[in-house]
Amino acid sequence: MRALAALSRFVGNTFAYWVLLFAVLAFLFPSGFIVLKPLIVPLLGLVMFGMGLTLKLEDFSEVVRHPWRVALGVVAHFVIMPGVAWLLCQLFHLPPEIAVGVILVGCCPSGTSSNVMTWLAKGDLALSVAIAAVTTLLAPLLTPALIWLLASAWLPVSFMEMFWSILQLVMLPIVLGVIAQRVLGQKVSYAVDVLPLISVVSIVMIVCAVVAASQAKIAESGLLIMAVVILHNSFGFLLGYFTGKLFKLPLAQRKSLSLEVGMQNSGLGAALASAHFSPLAAVPSALFSVWHNISGALLSTYFRKMEPDAVVSEDKPVLS
Repeated sequence: MRALAALSRFVGNTFAYWVLLFAVLAFLFPSGFIVLKPLIVPLLGLVMFGMGLTLKLEDFSEVVRHPWRVALGVVAHFVIMPGVAWLLCQLFHLPPEIAVGVILVGCCPSGTSSNVMTWLAKGDLALSVAIAAVTTLLAPLLTPALIWLLASAWLPVSFMEMFWSILQLVMLPIVLGVIAQRVLGQKVSYAVDVLPLISVVSIVMIVCAVVAASQAKIAESGLLIMAVVILHNSFGFLLGYFTGKLFKLPLAQRKSLSLEVGMQNSGLGAALASAHFSPLAAVPSALFSVWHNISGALLSTYFRKMEPDAVVSEDKPVLS
């Protein structure tokens, strides 16, 4: 079991490389990976179930202790990323399916690896976990509403169909995970040790399925989509950080906001795009999954070297 846990940690720490490697393989040999397409939805459910196994009431203590910090992160996430996605679609005059895919990934909740990046960056991990948890819980309402609002100009969007999809893809597995944690108690700790391995394998398989299904379209317009994905992610990091600066948050919280705003649950984006639009609409999510893990690792390395702020006096509190 220790060897499996060690392997799980290693695979979790090298997540970006595995996603990149298998995305390239799926592009070069699509016929070998196209069989994974029917597994996209079950695999995402497995990742969300794992998240439910790790969620605890303490994860939401930050909401009670510092509600405005959490609210600021949640609002920034659901304003900046959808807004930047819509602007990029307008600026680059993207074709409808690609535009919907870019907006879709922008409207998803925080990414599953943002907490790890925050920890590596020496950010405020409690704030990061709270923002990720709250954005995920709000996703069944906010994600379809924002997609309907911003993407309907390109393709028809059904709010109710997407609402039910997210309930099944996100909320149901998380609730089942929380229940399993309560029922099984300490036994769950063994499963938690191998969750990084399960999550990485699942997300890598989702990316491979999307890339293989859209290989021809990626070859045709992949560079354009990649450029949009890099800009989208970069502006998310930048605007998230400066939102924290605008509200005079300490450095640790600014790091958390930057990473929580800029990193998306791209697995959910790929699953929704495949279910409601087309394989091409899922490509921005697949490429985002590859890129944001690379950029997140680079940014957290840079953040880690930043000098912490001076201690703030108790009689002059910052936003809390």
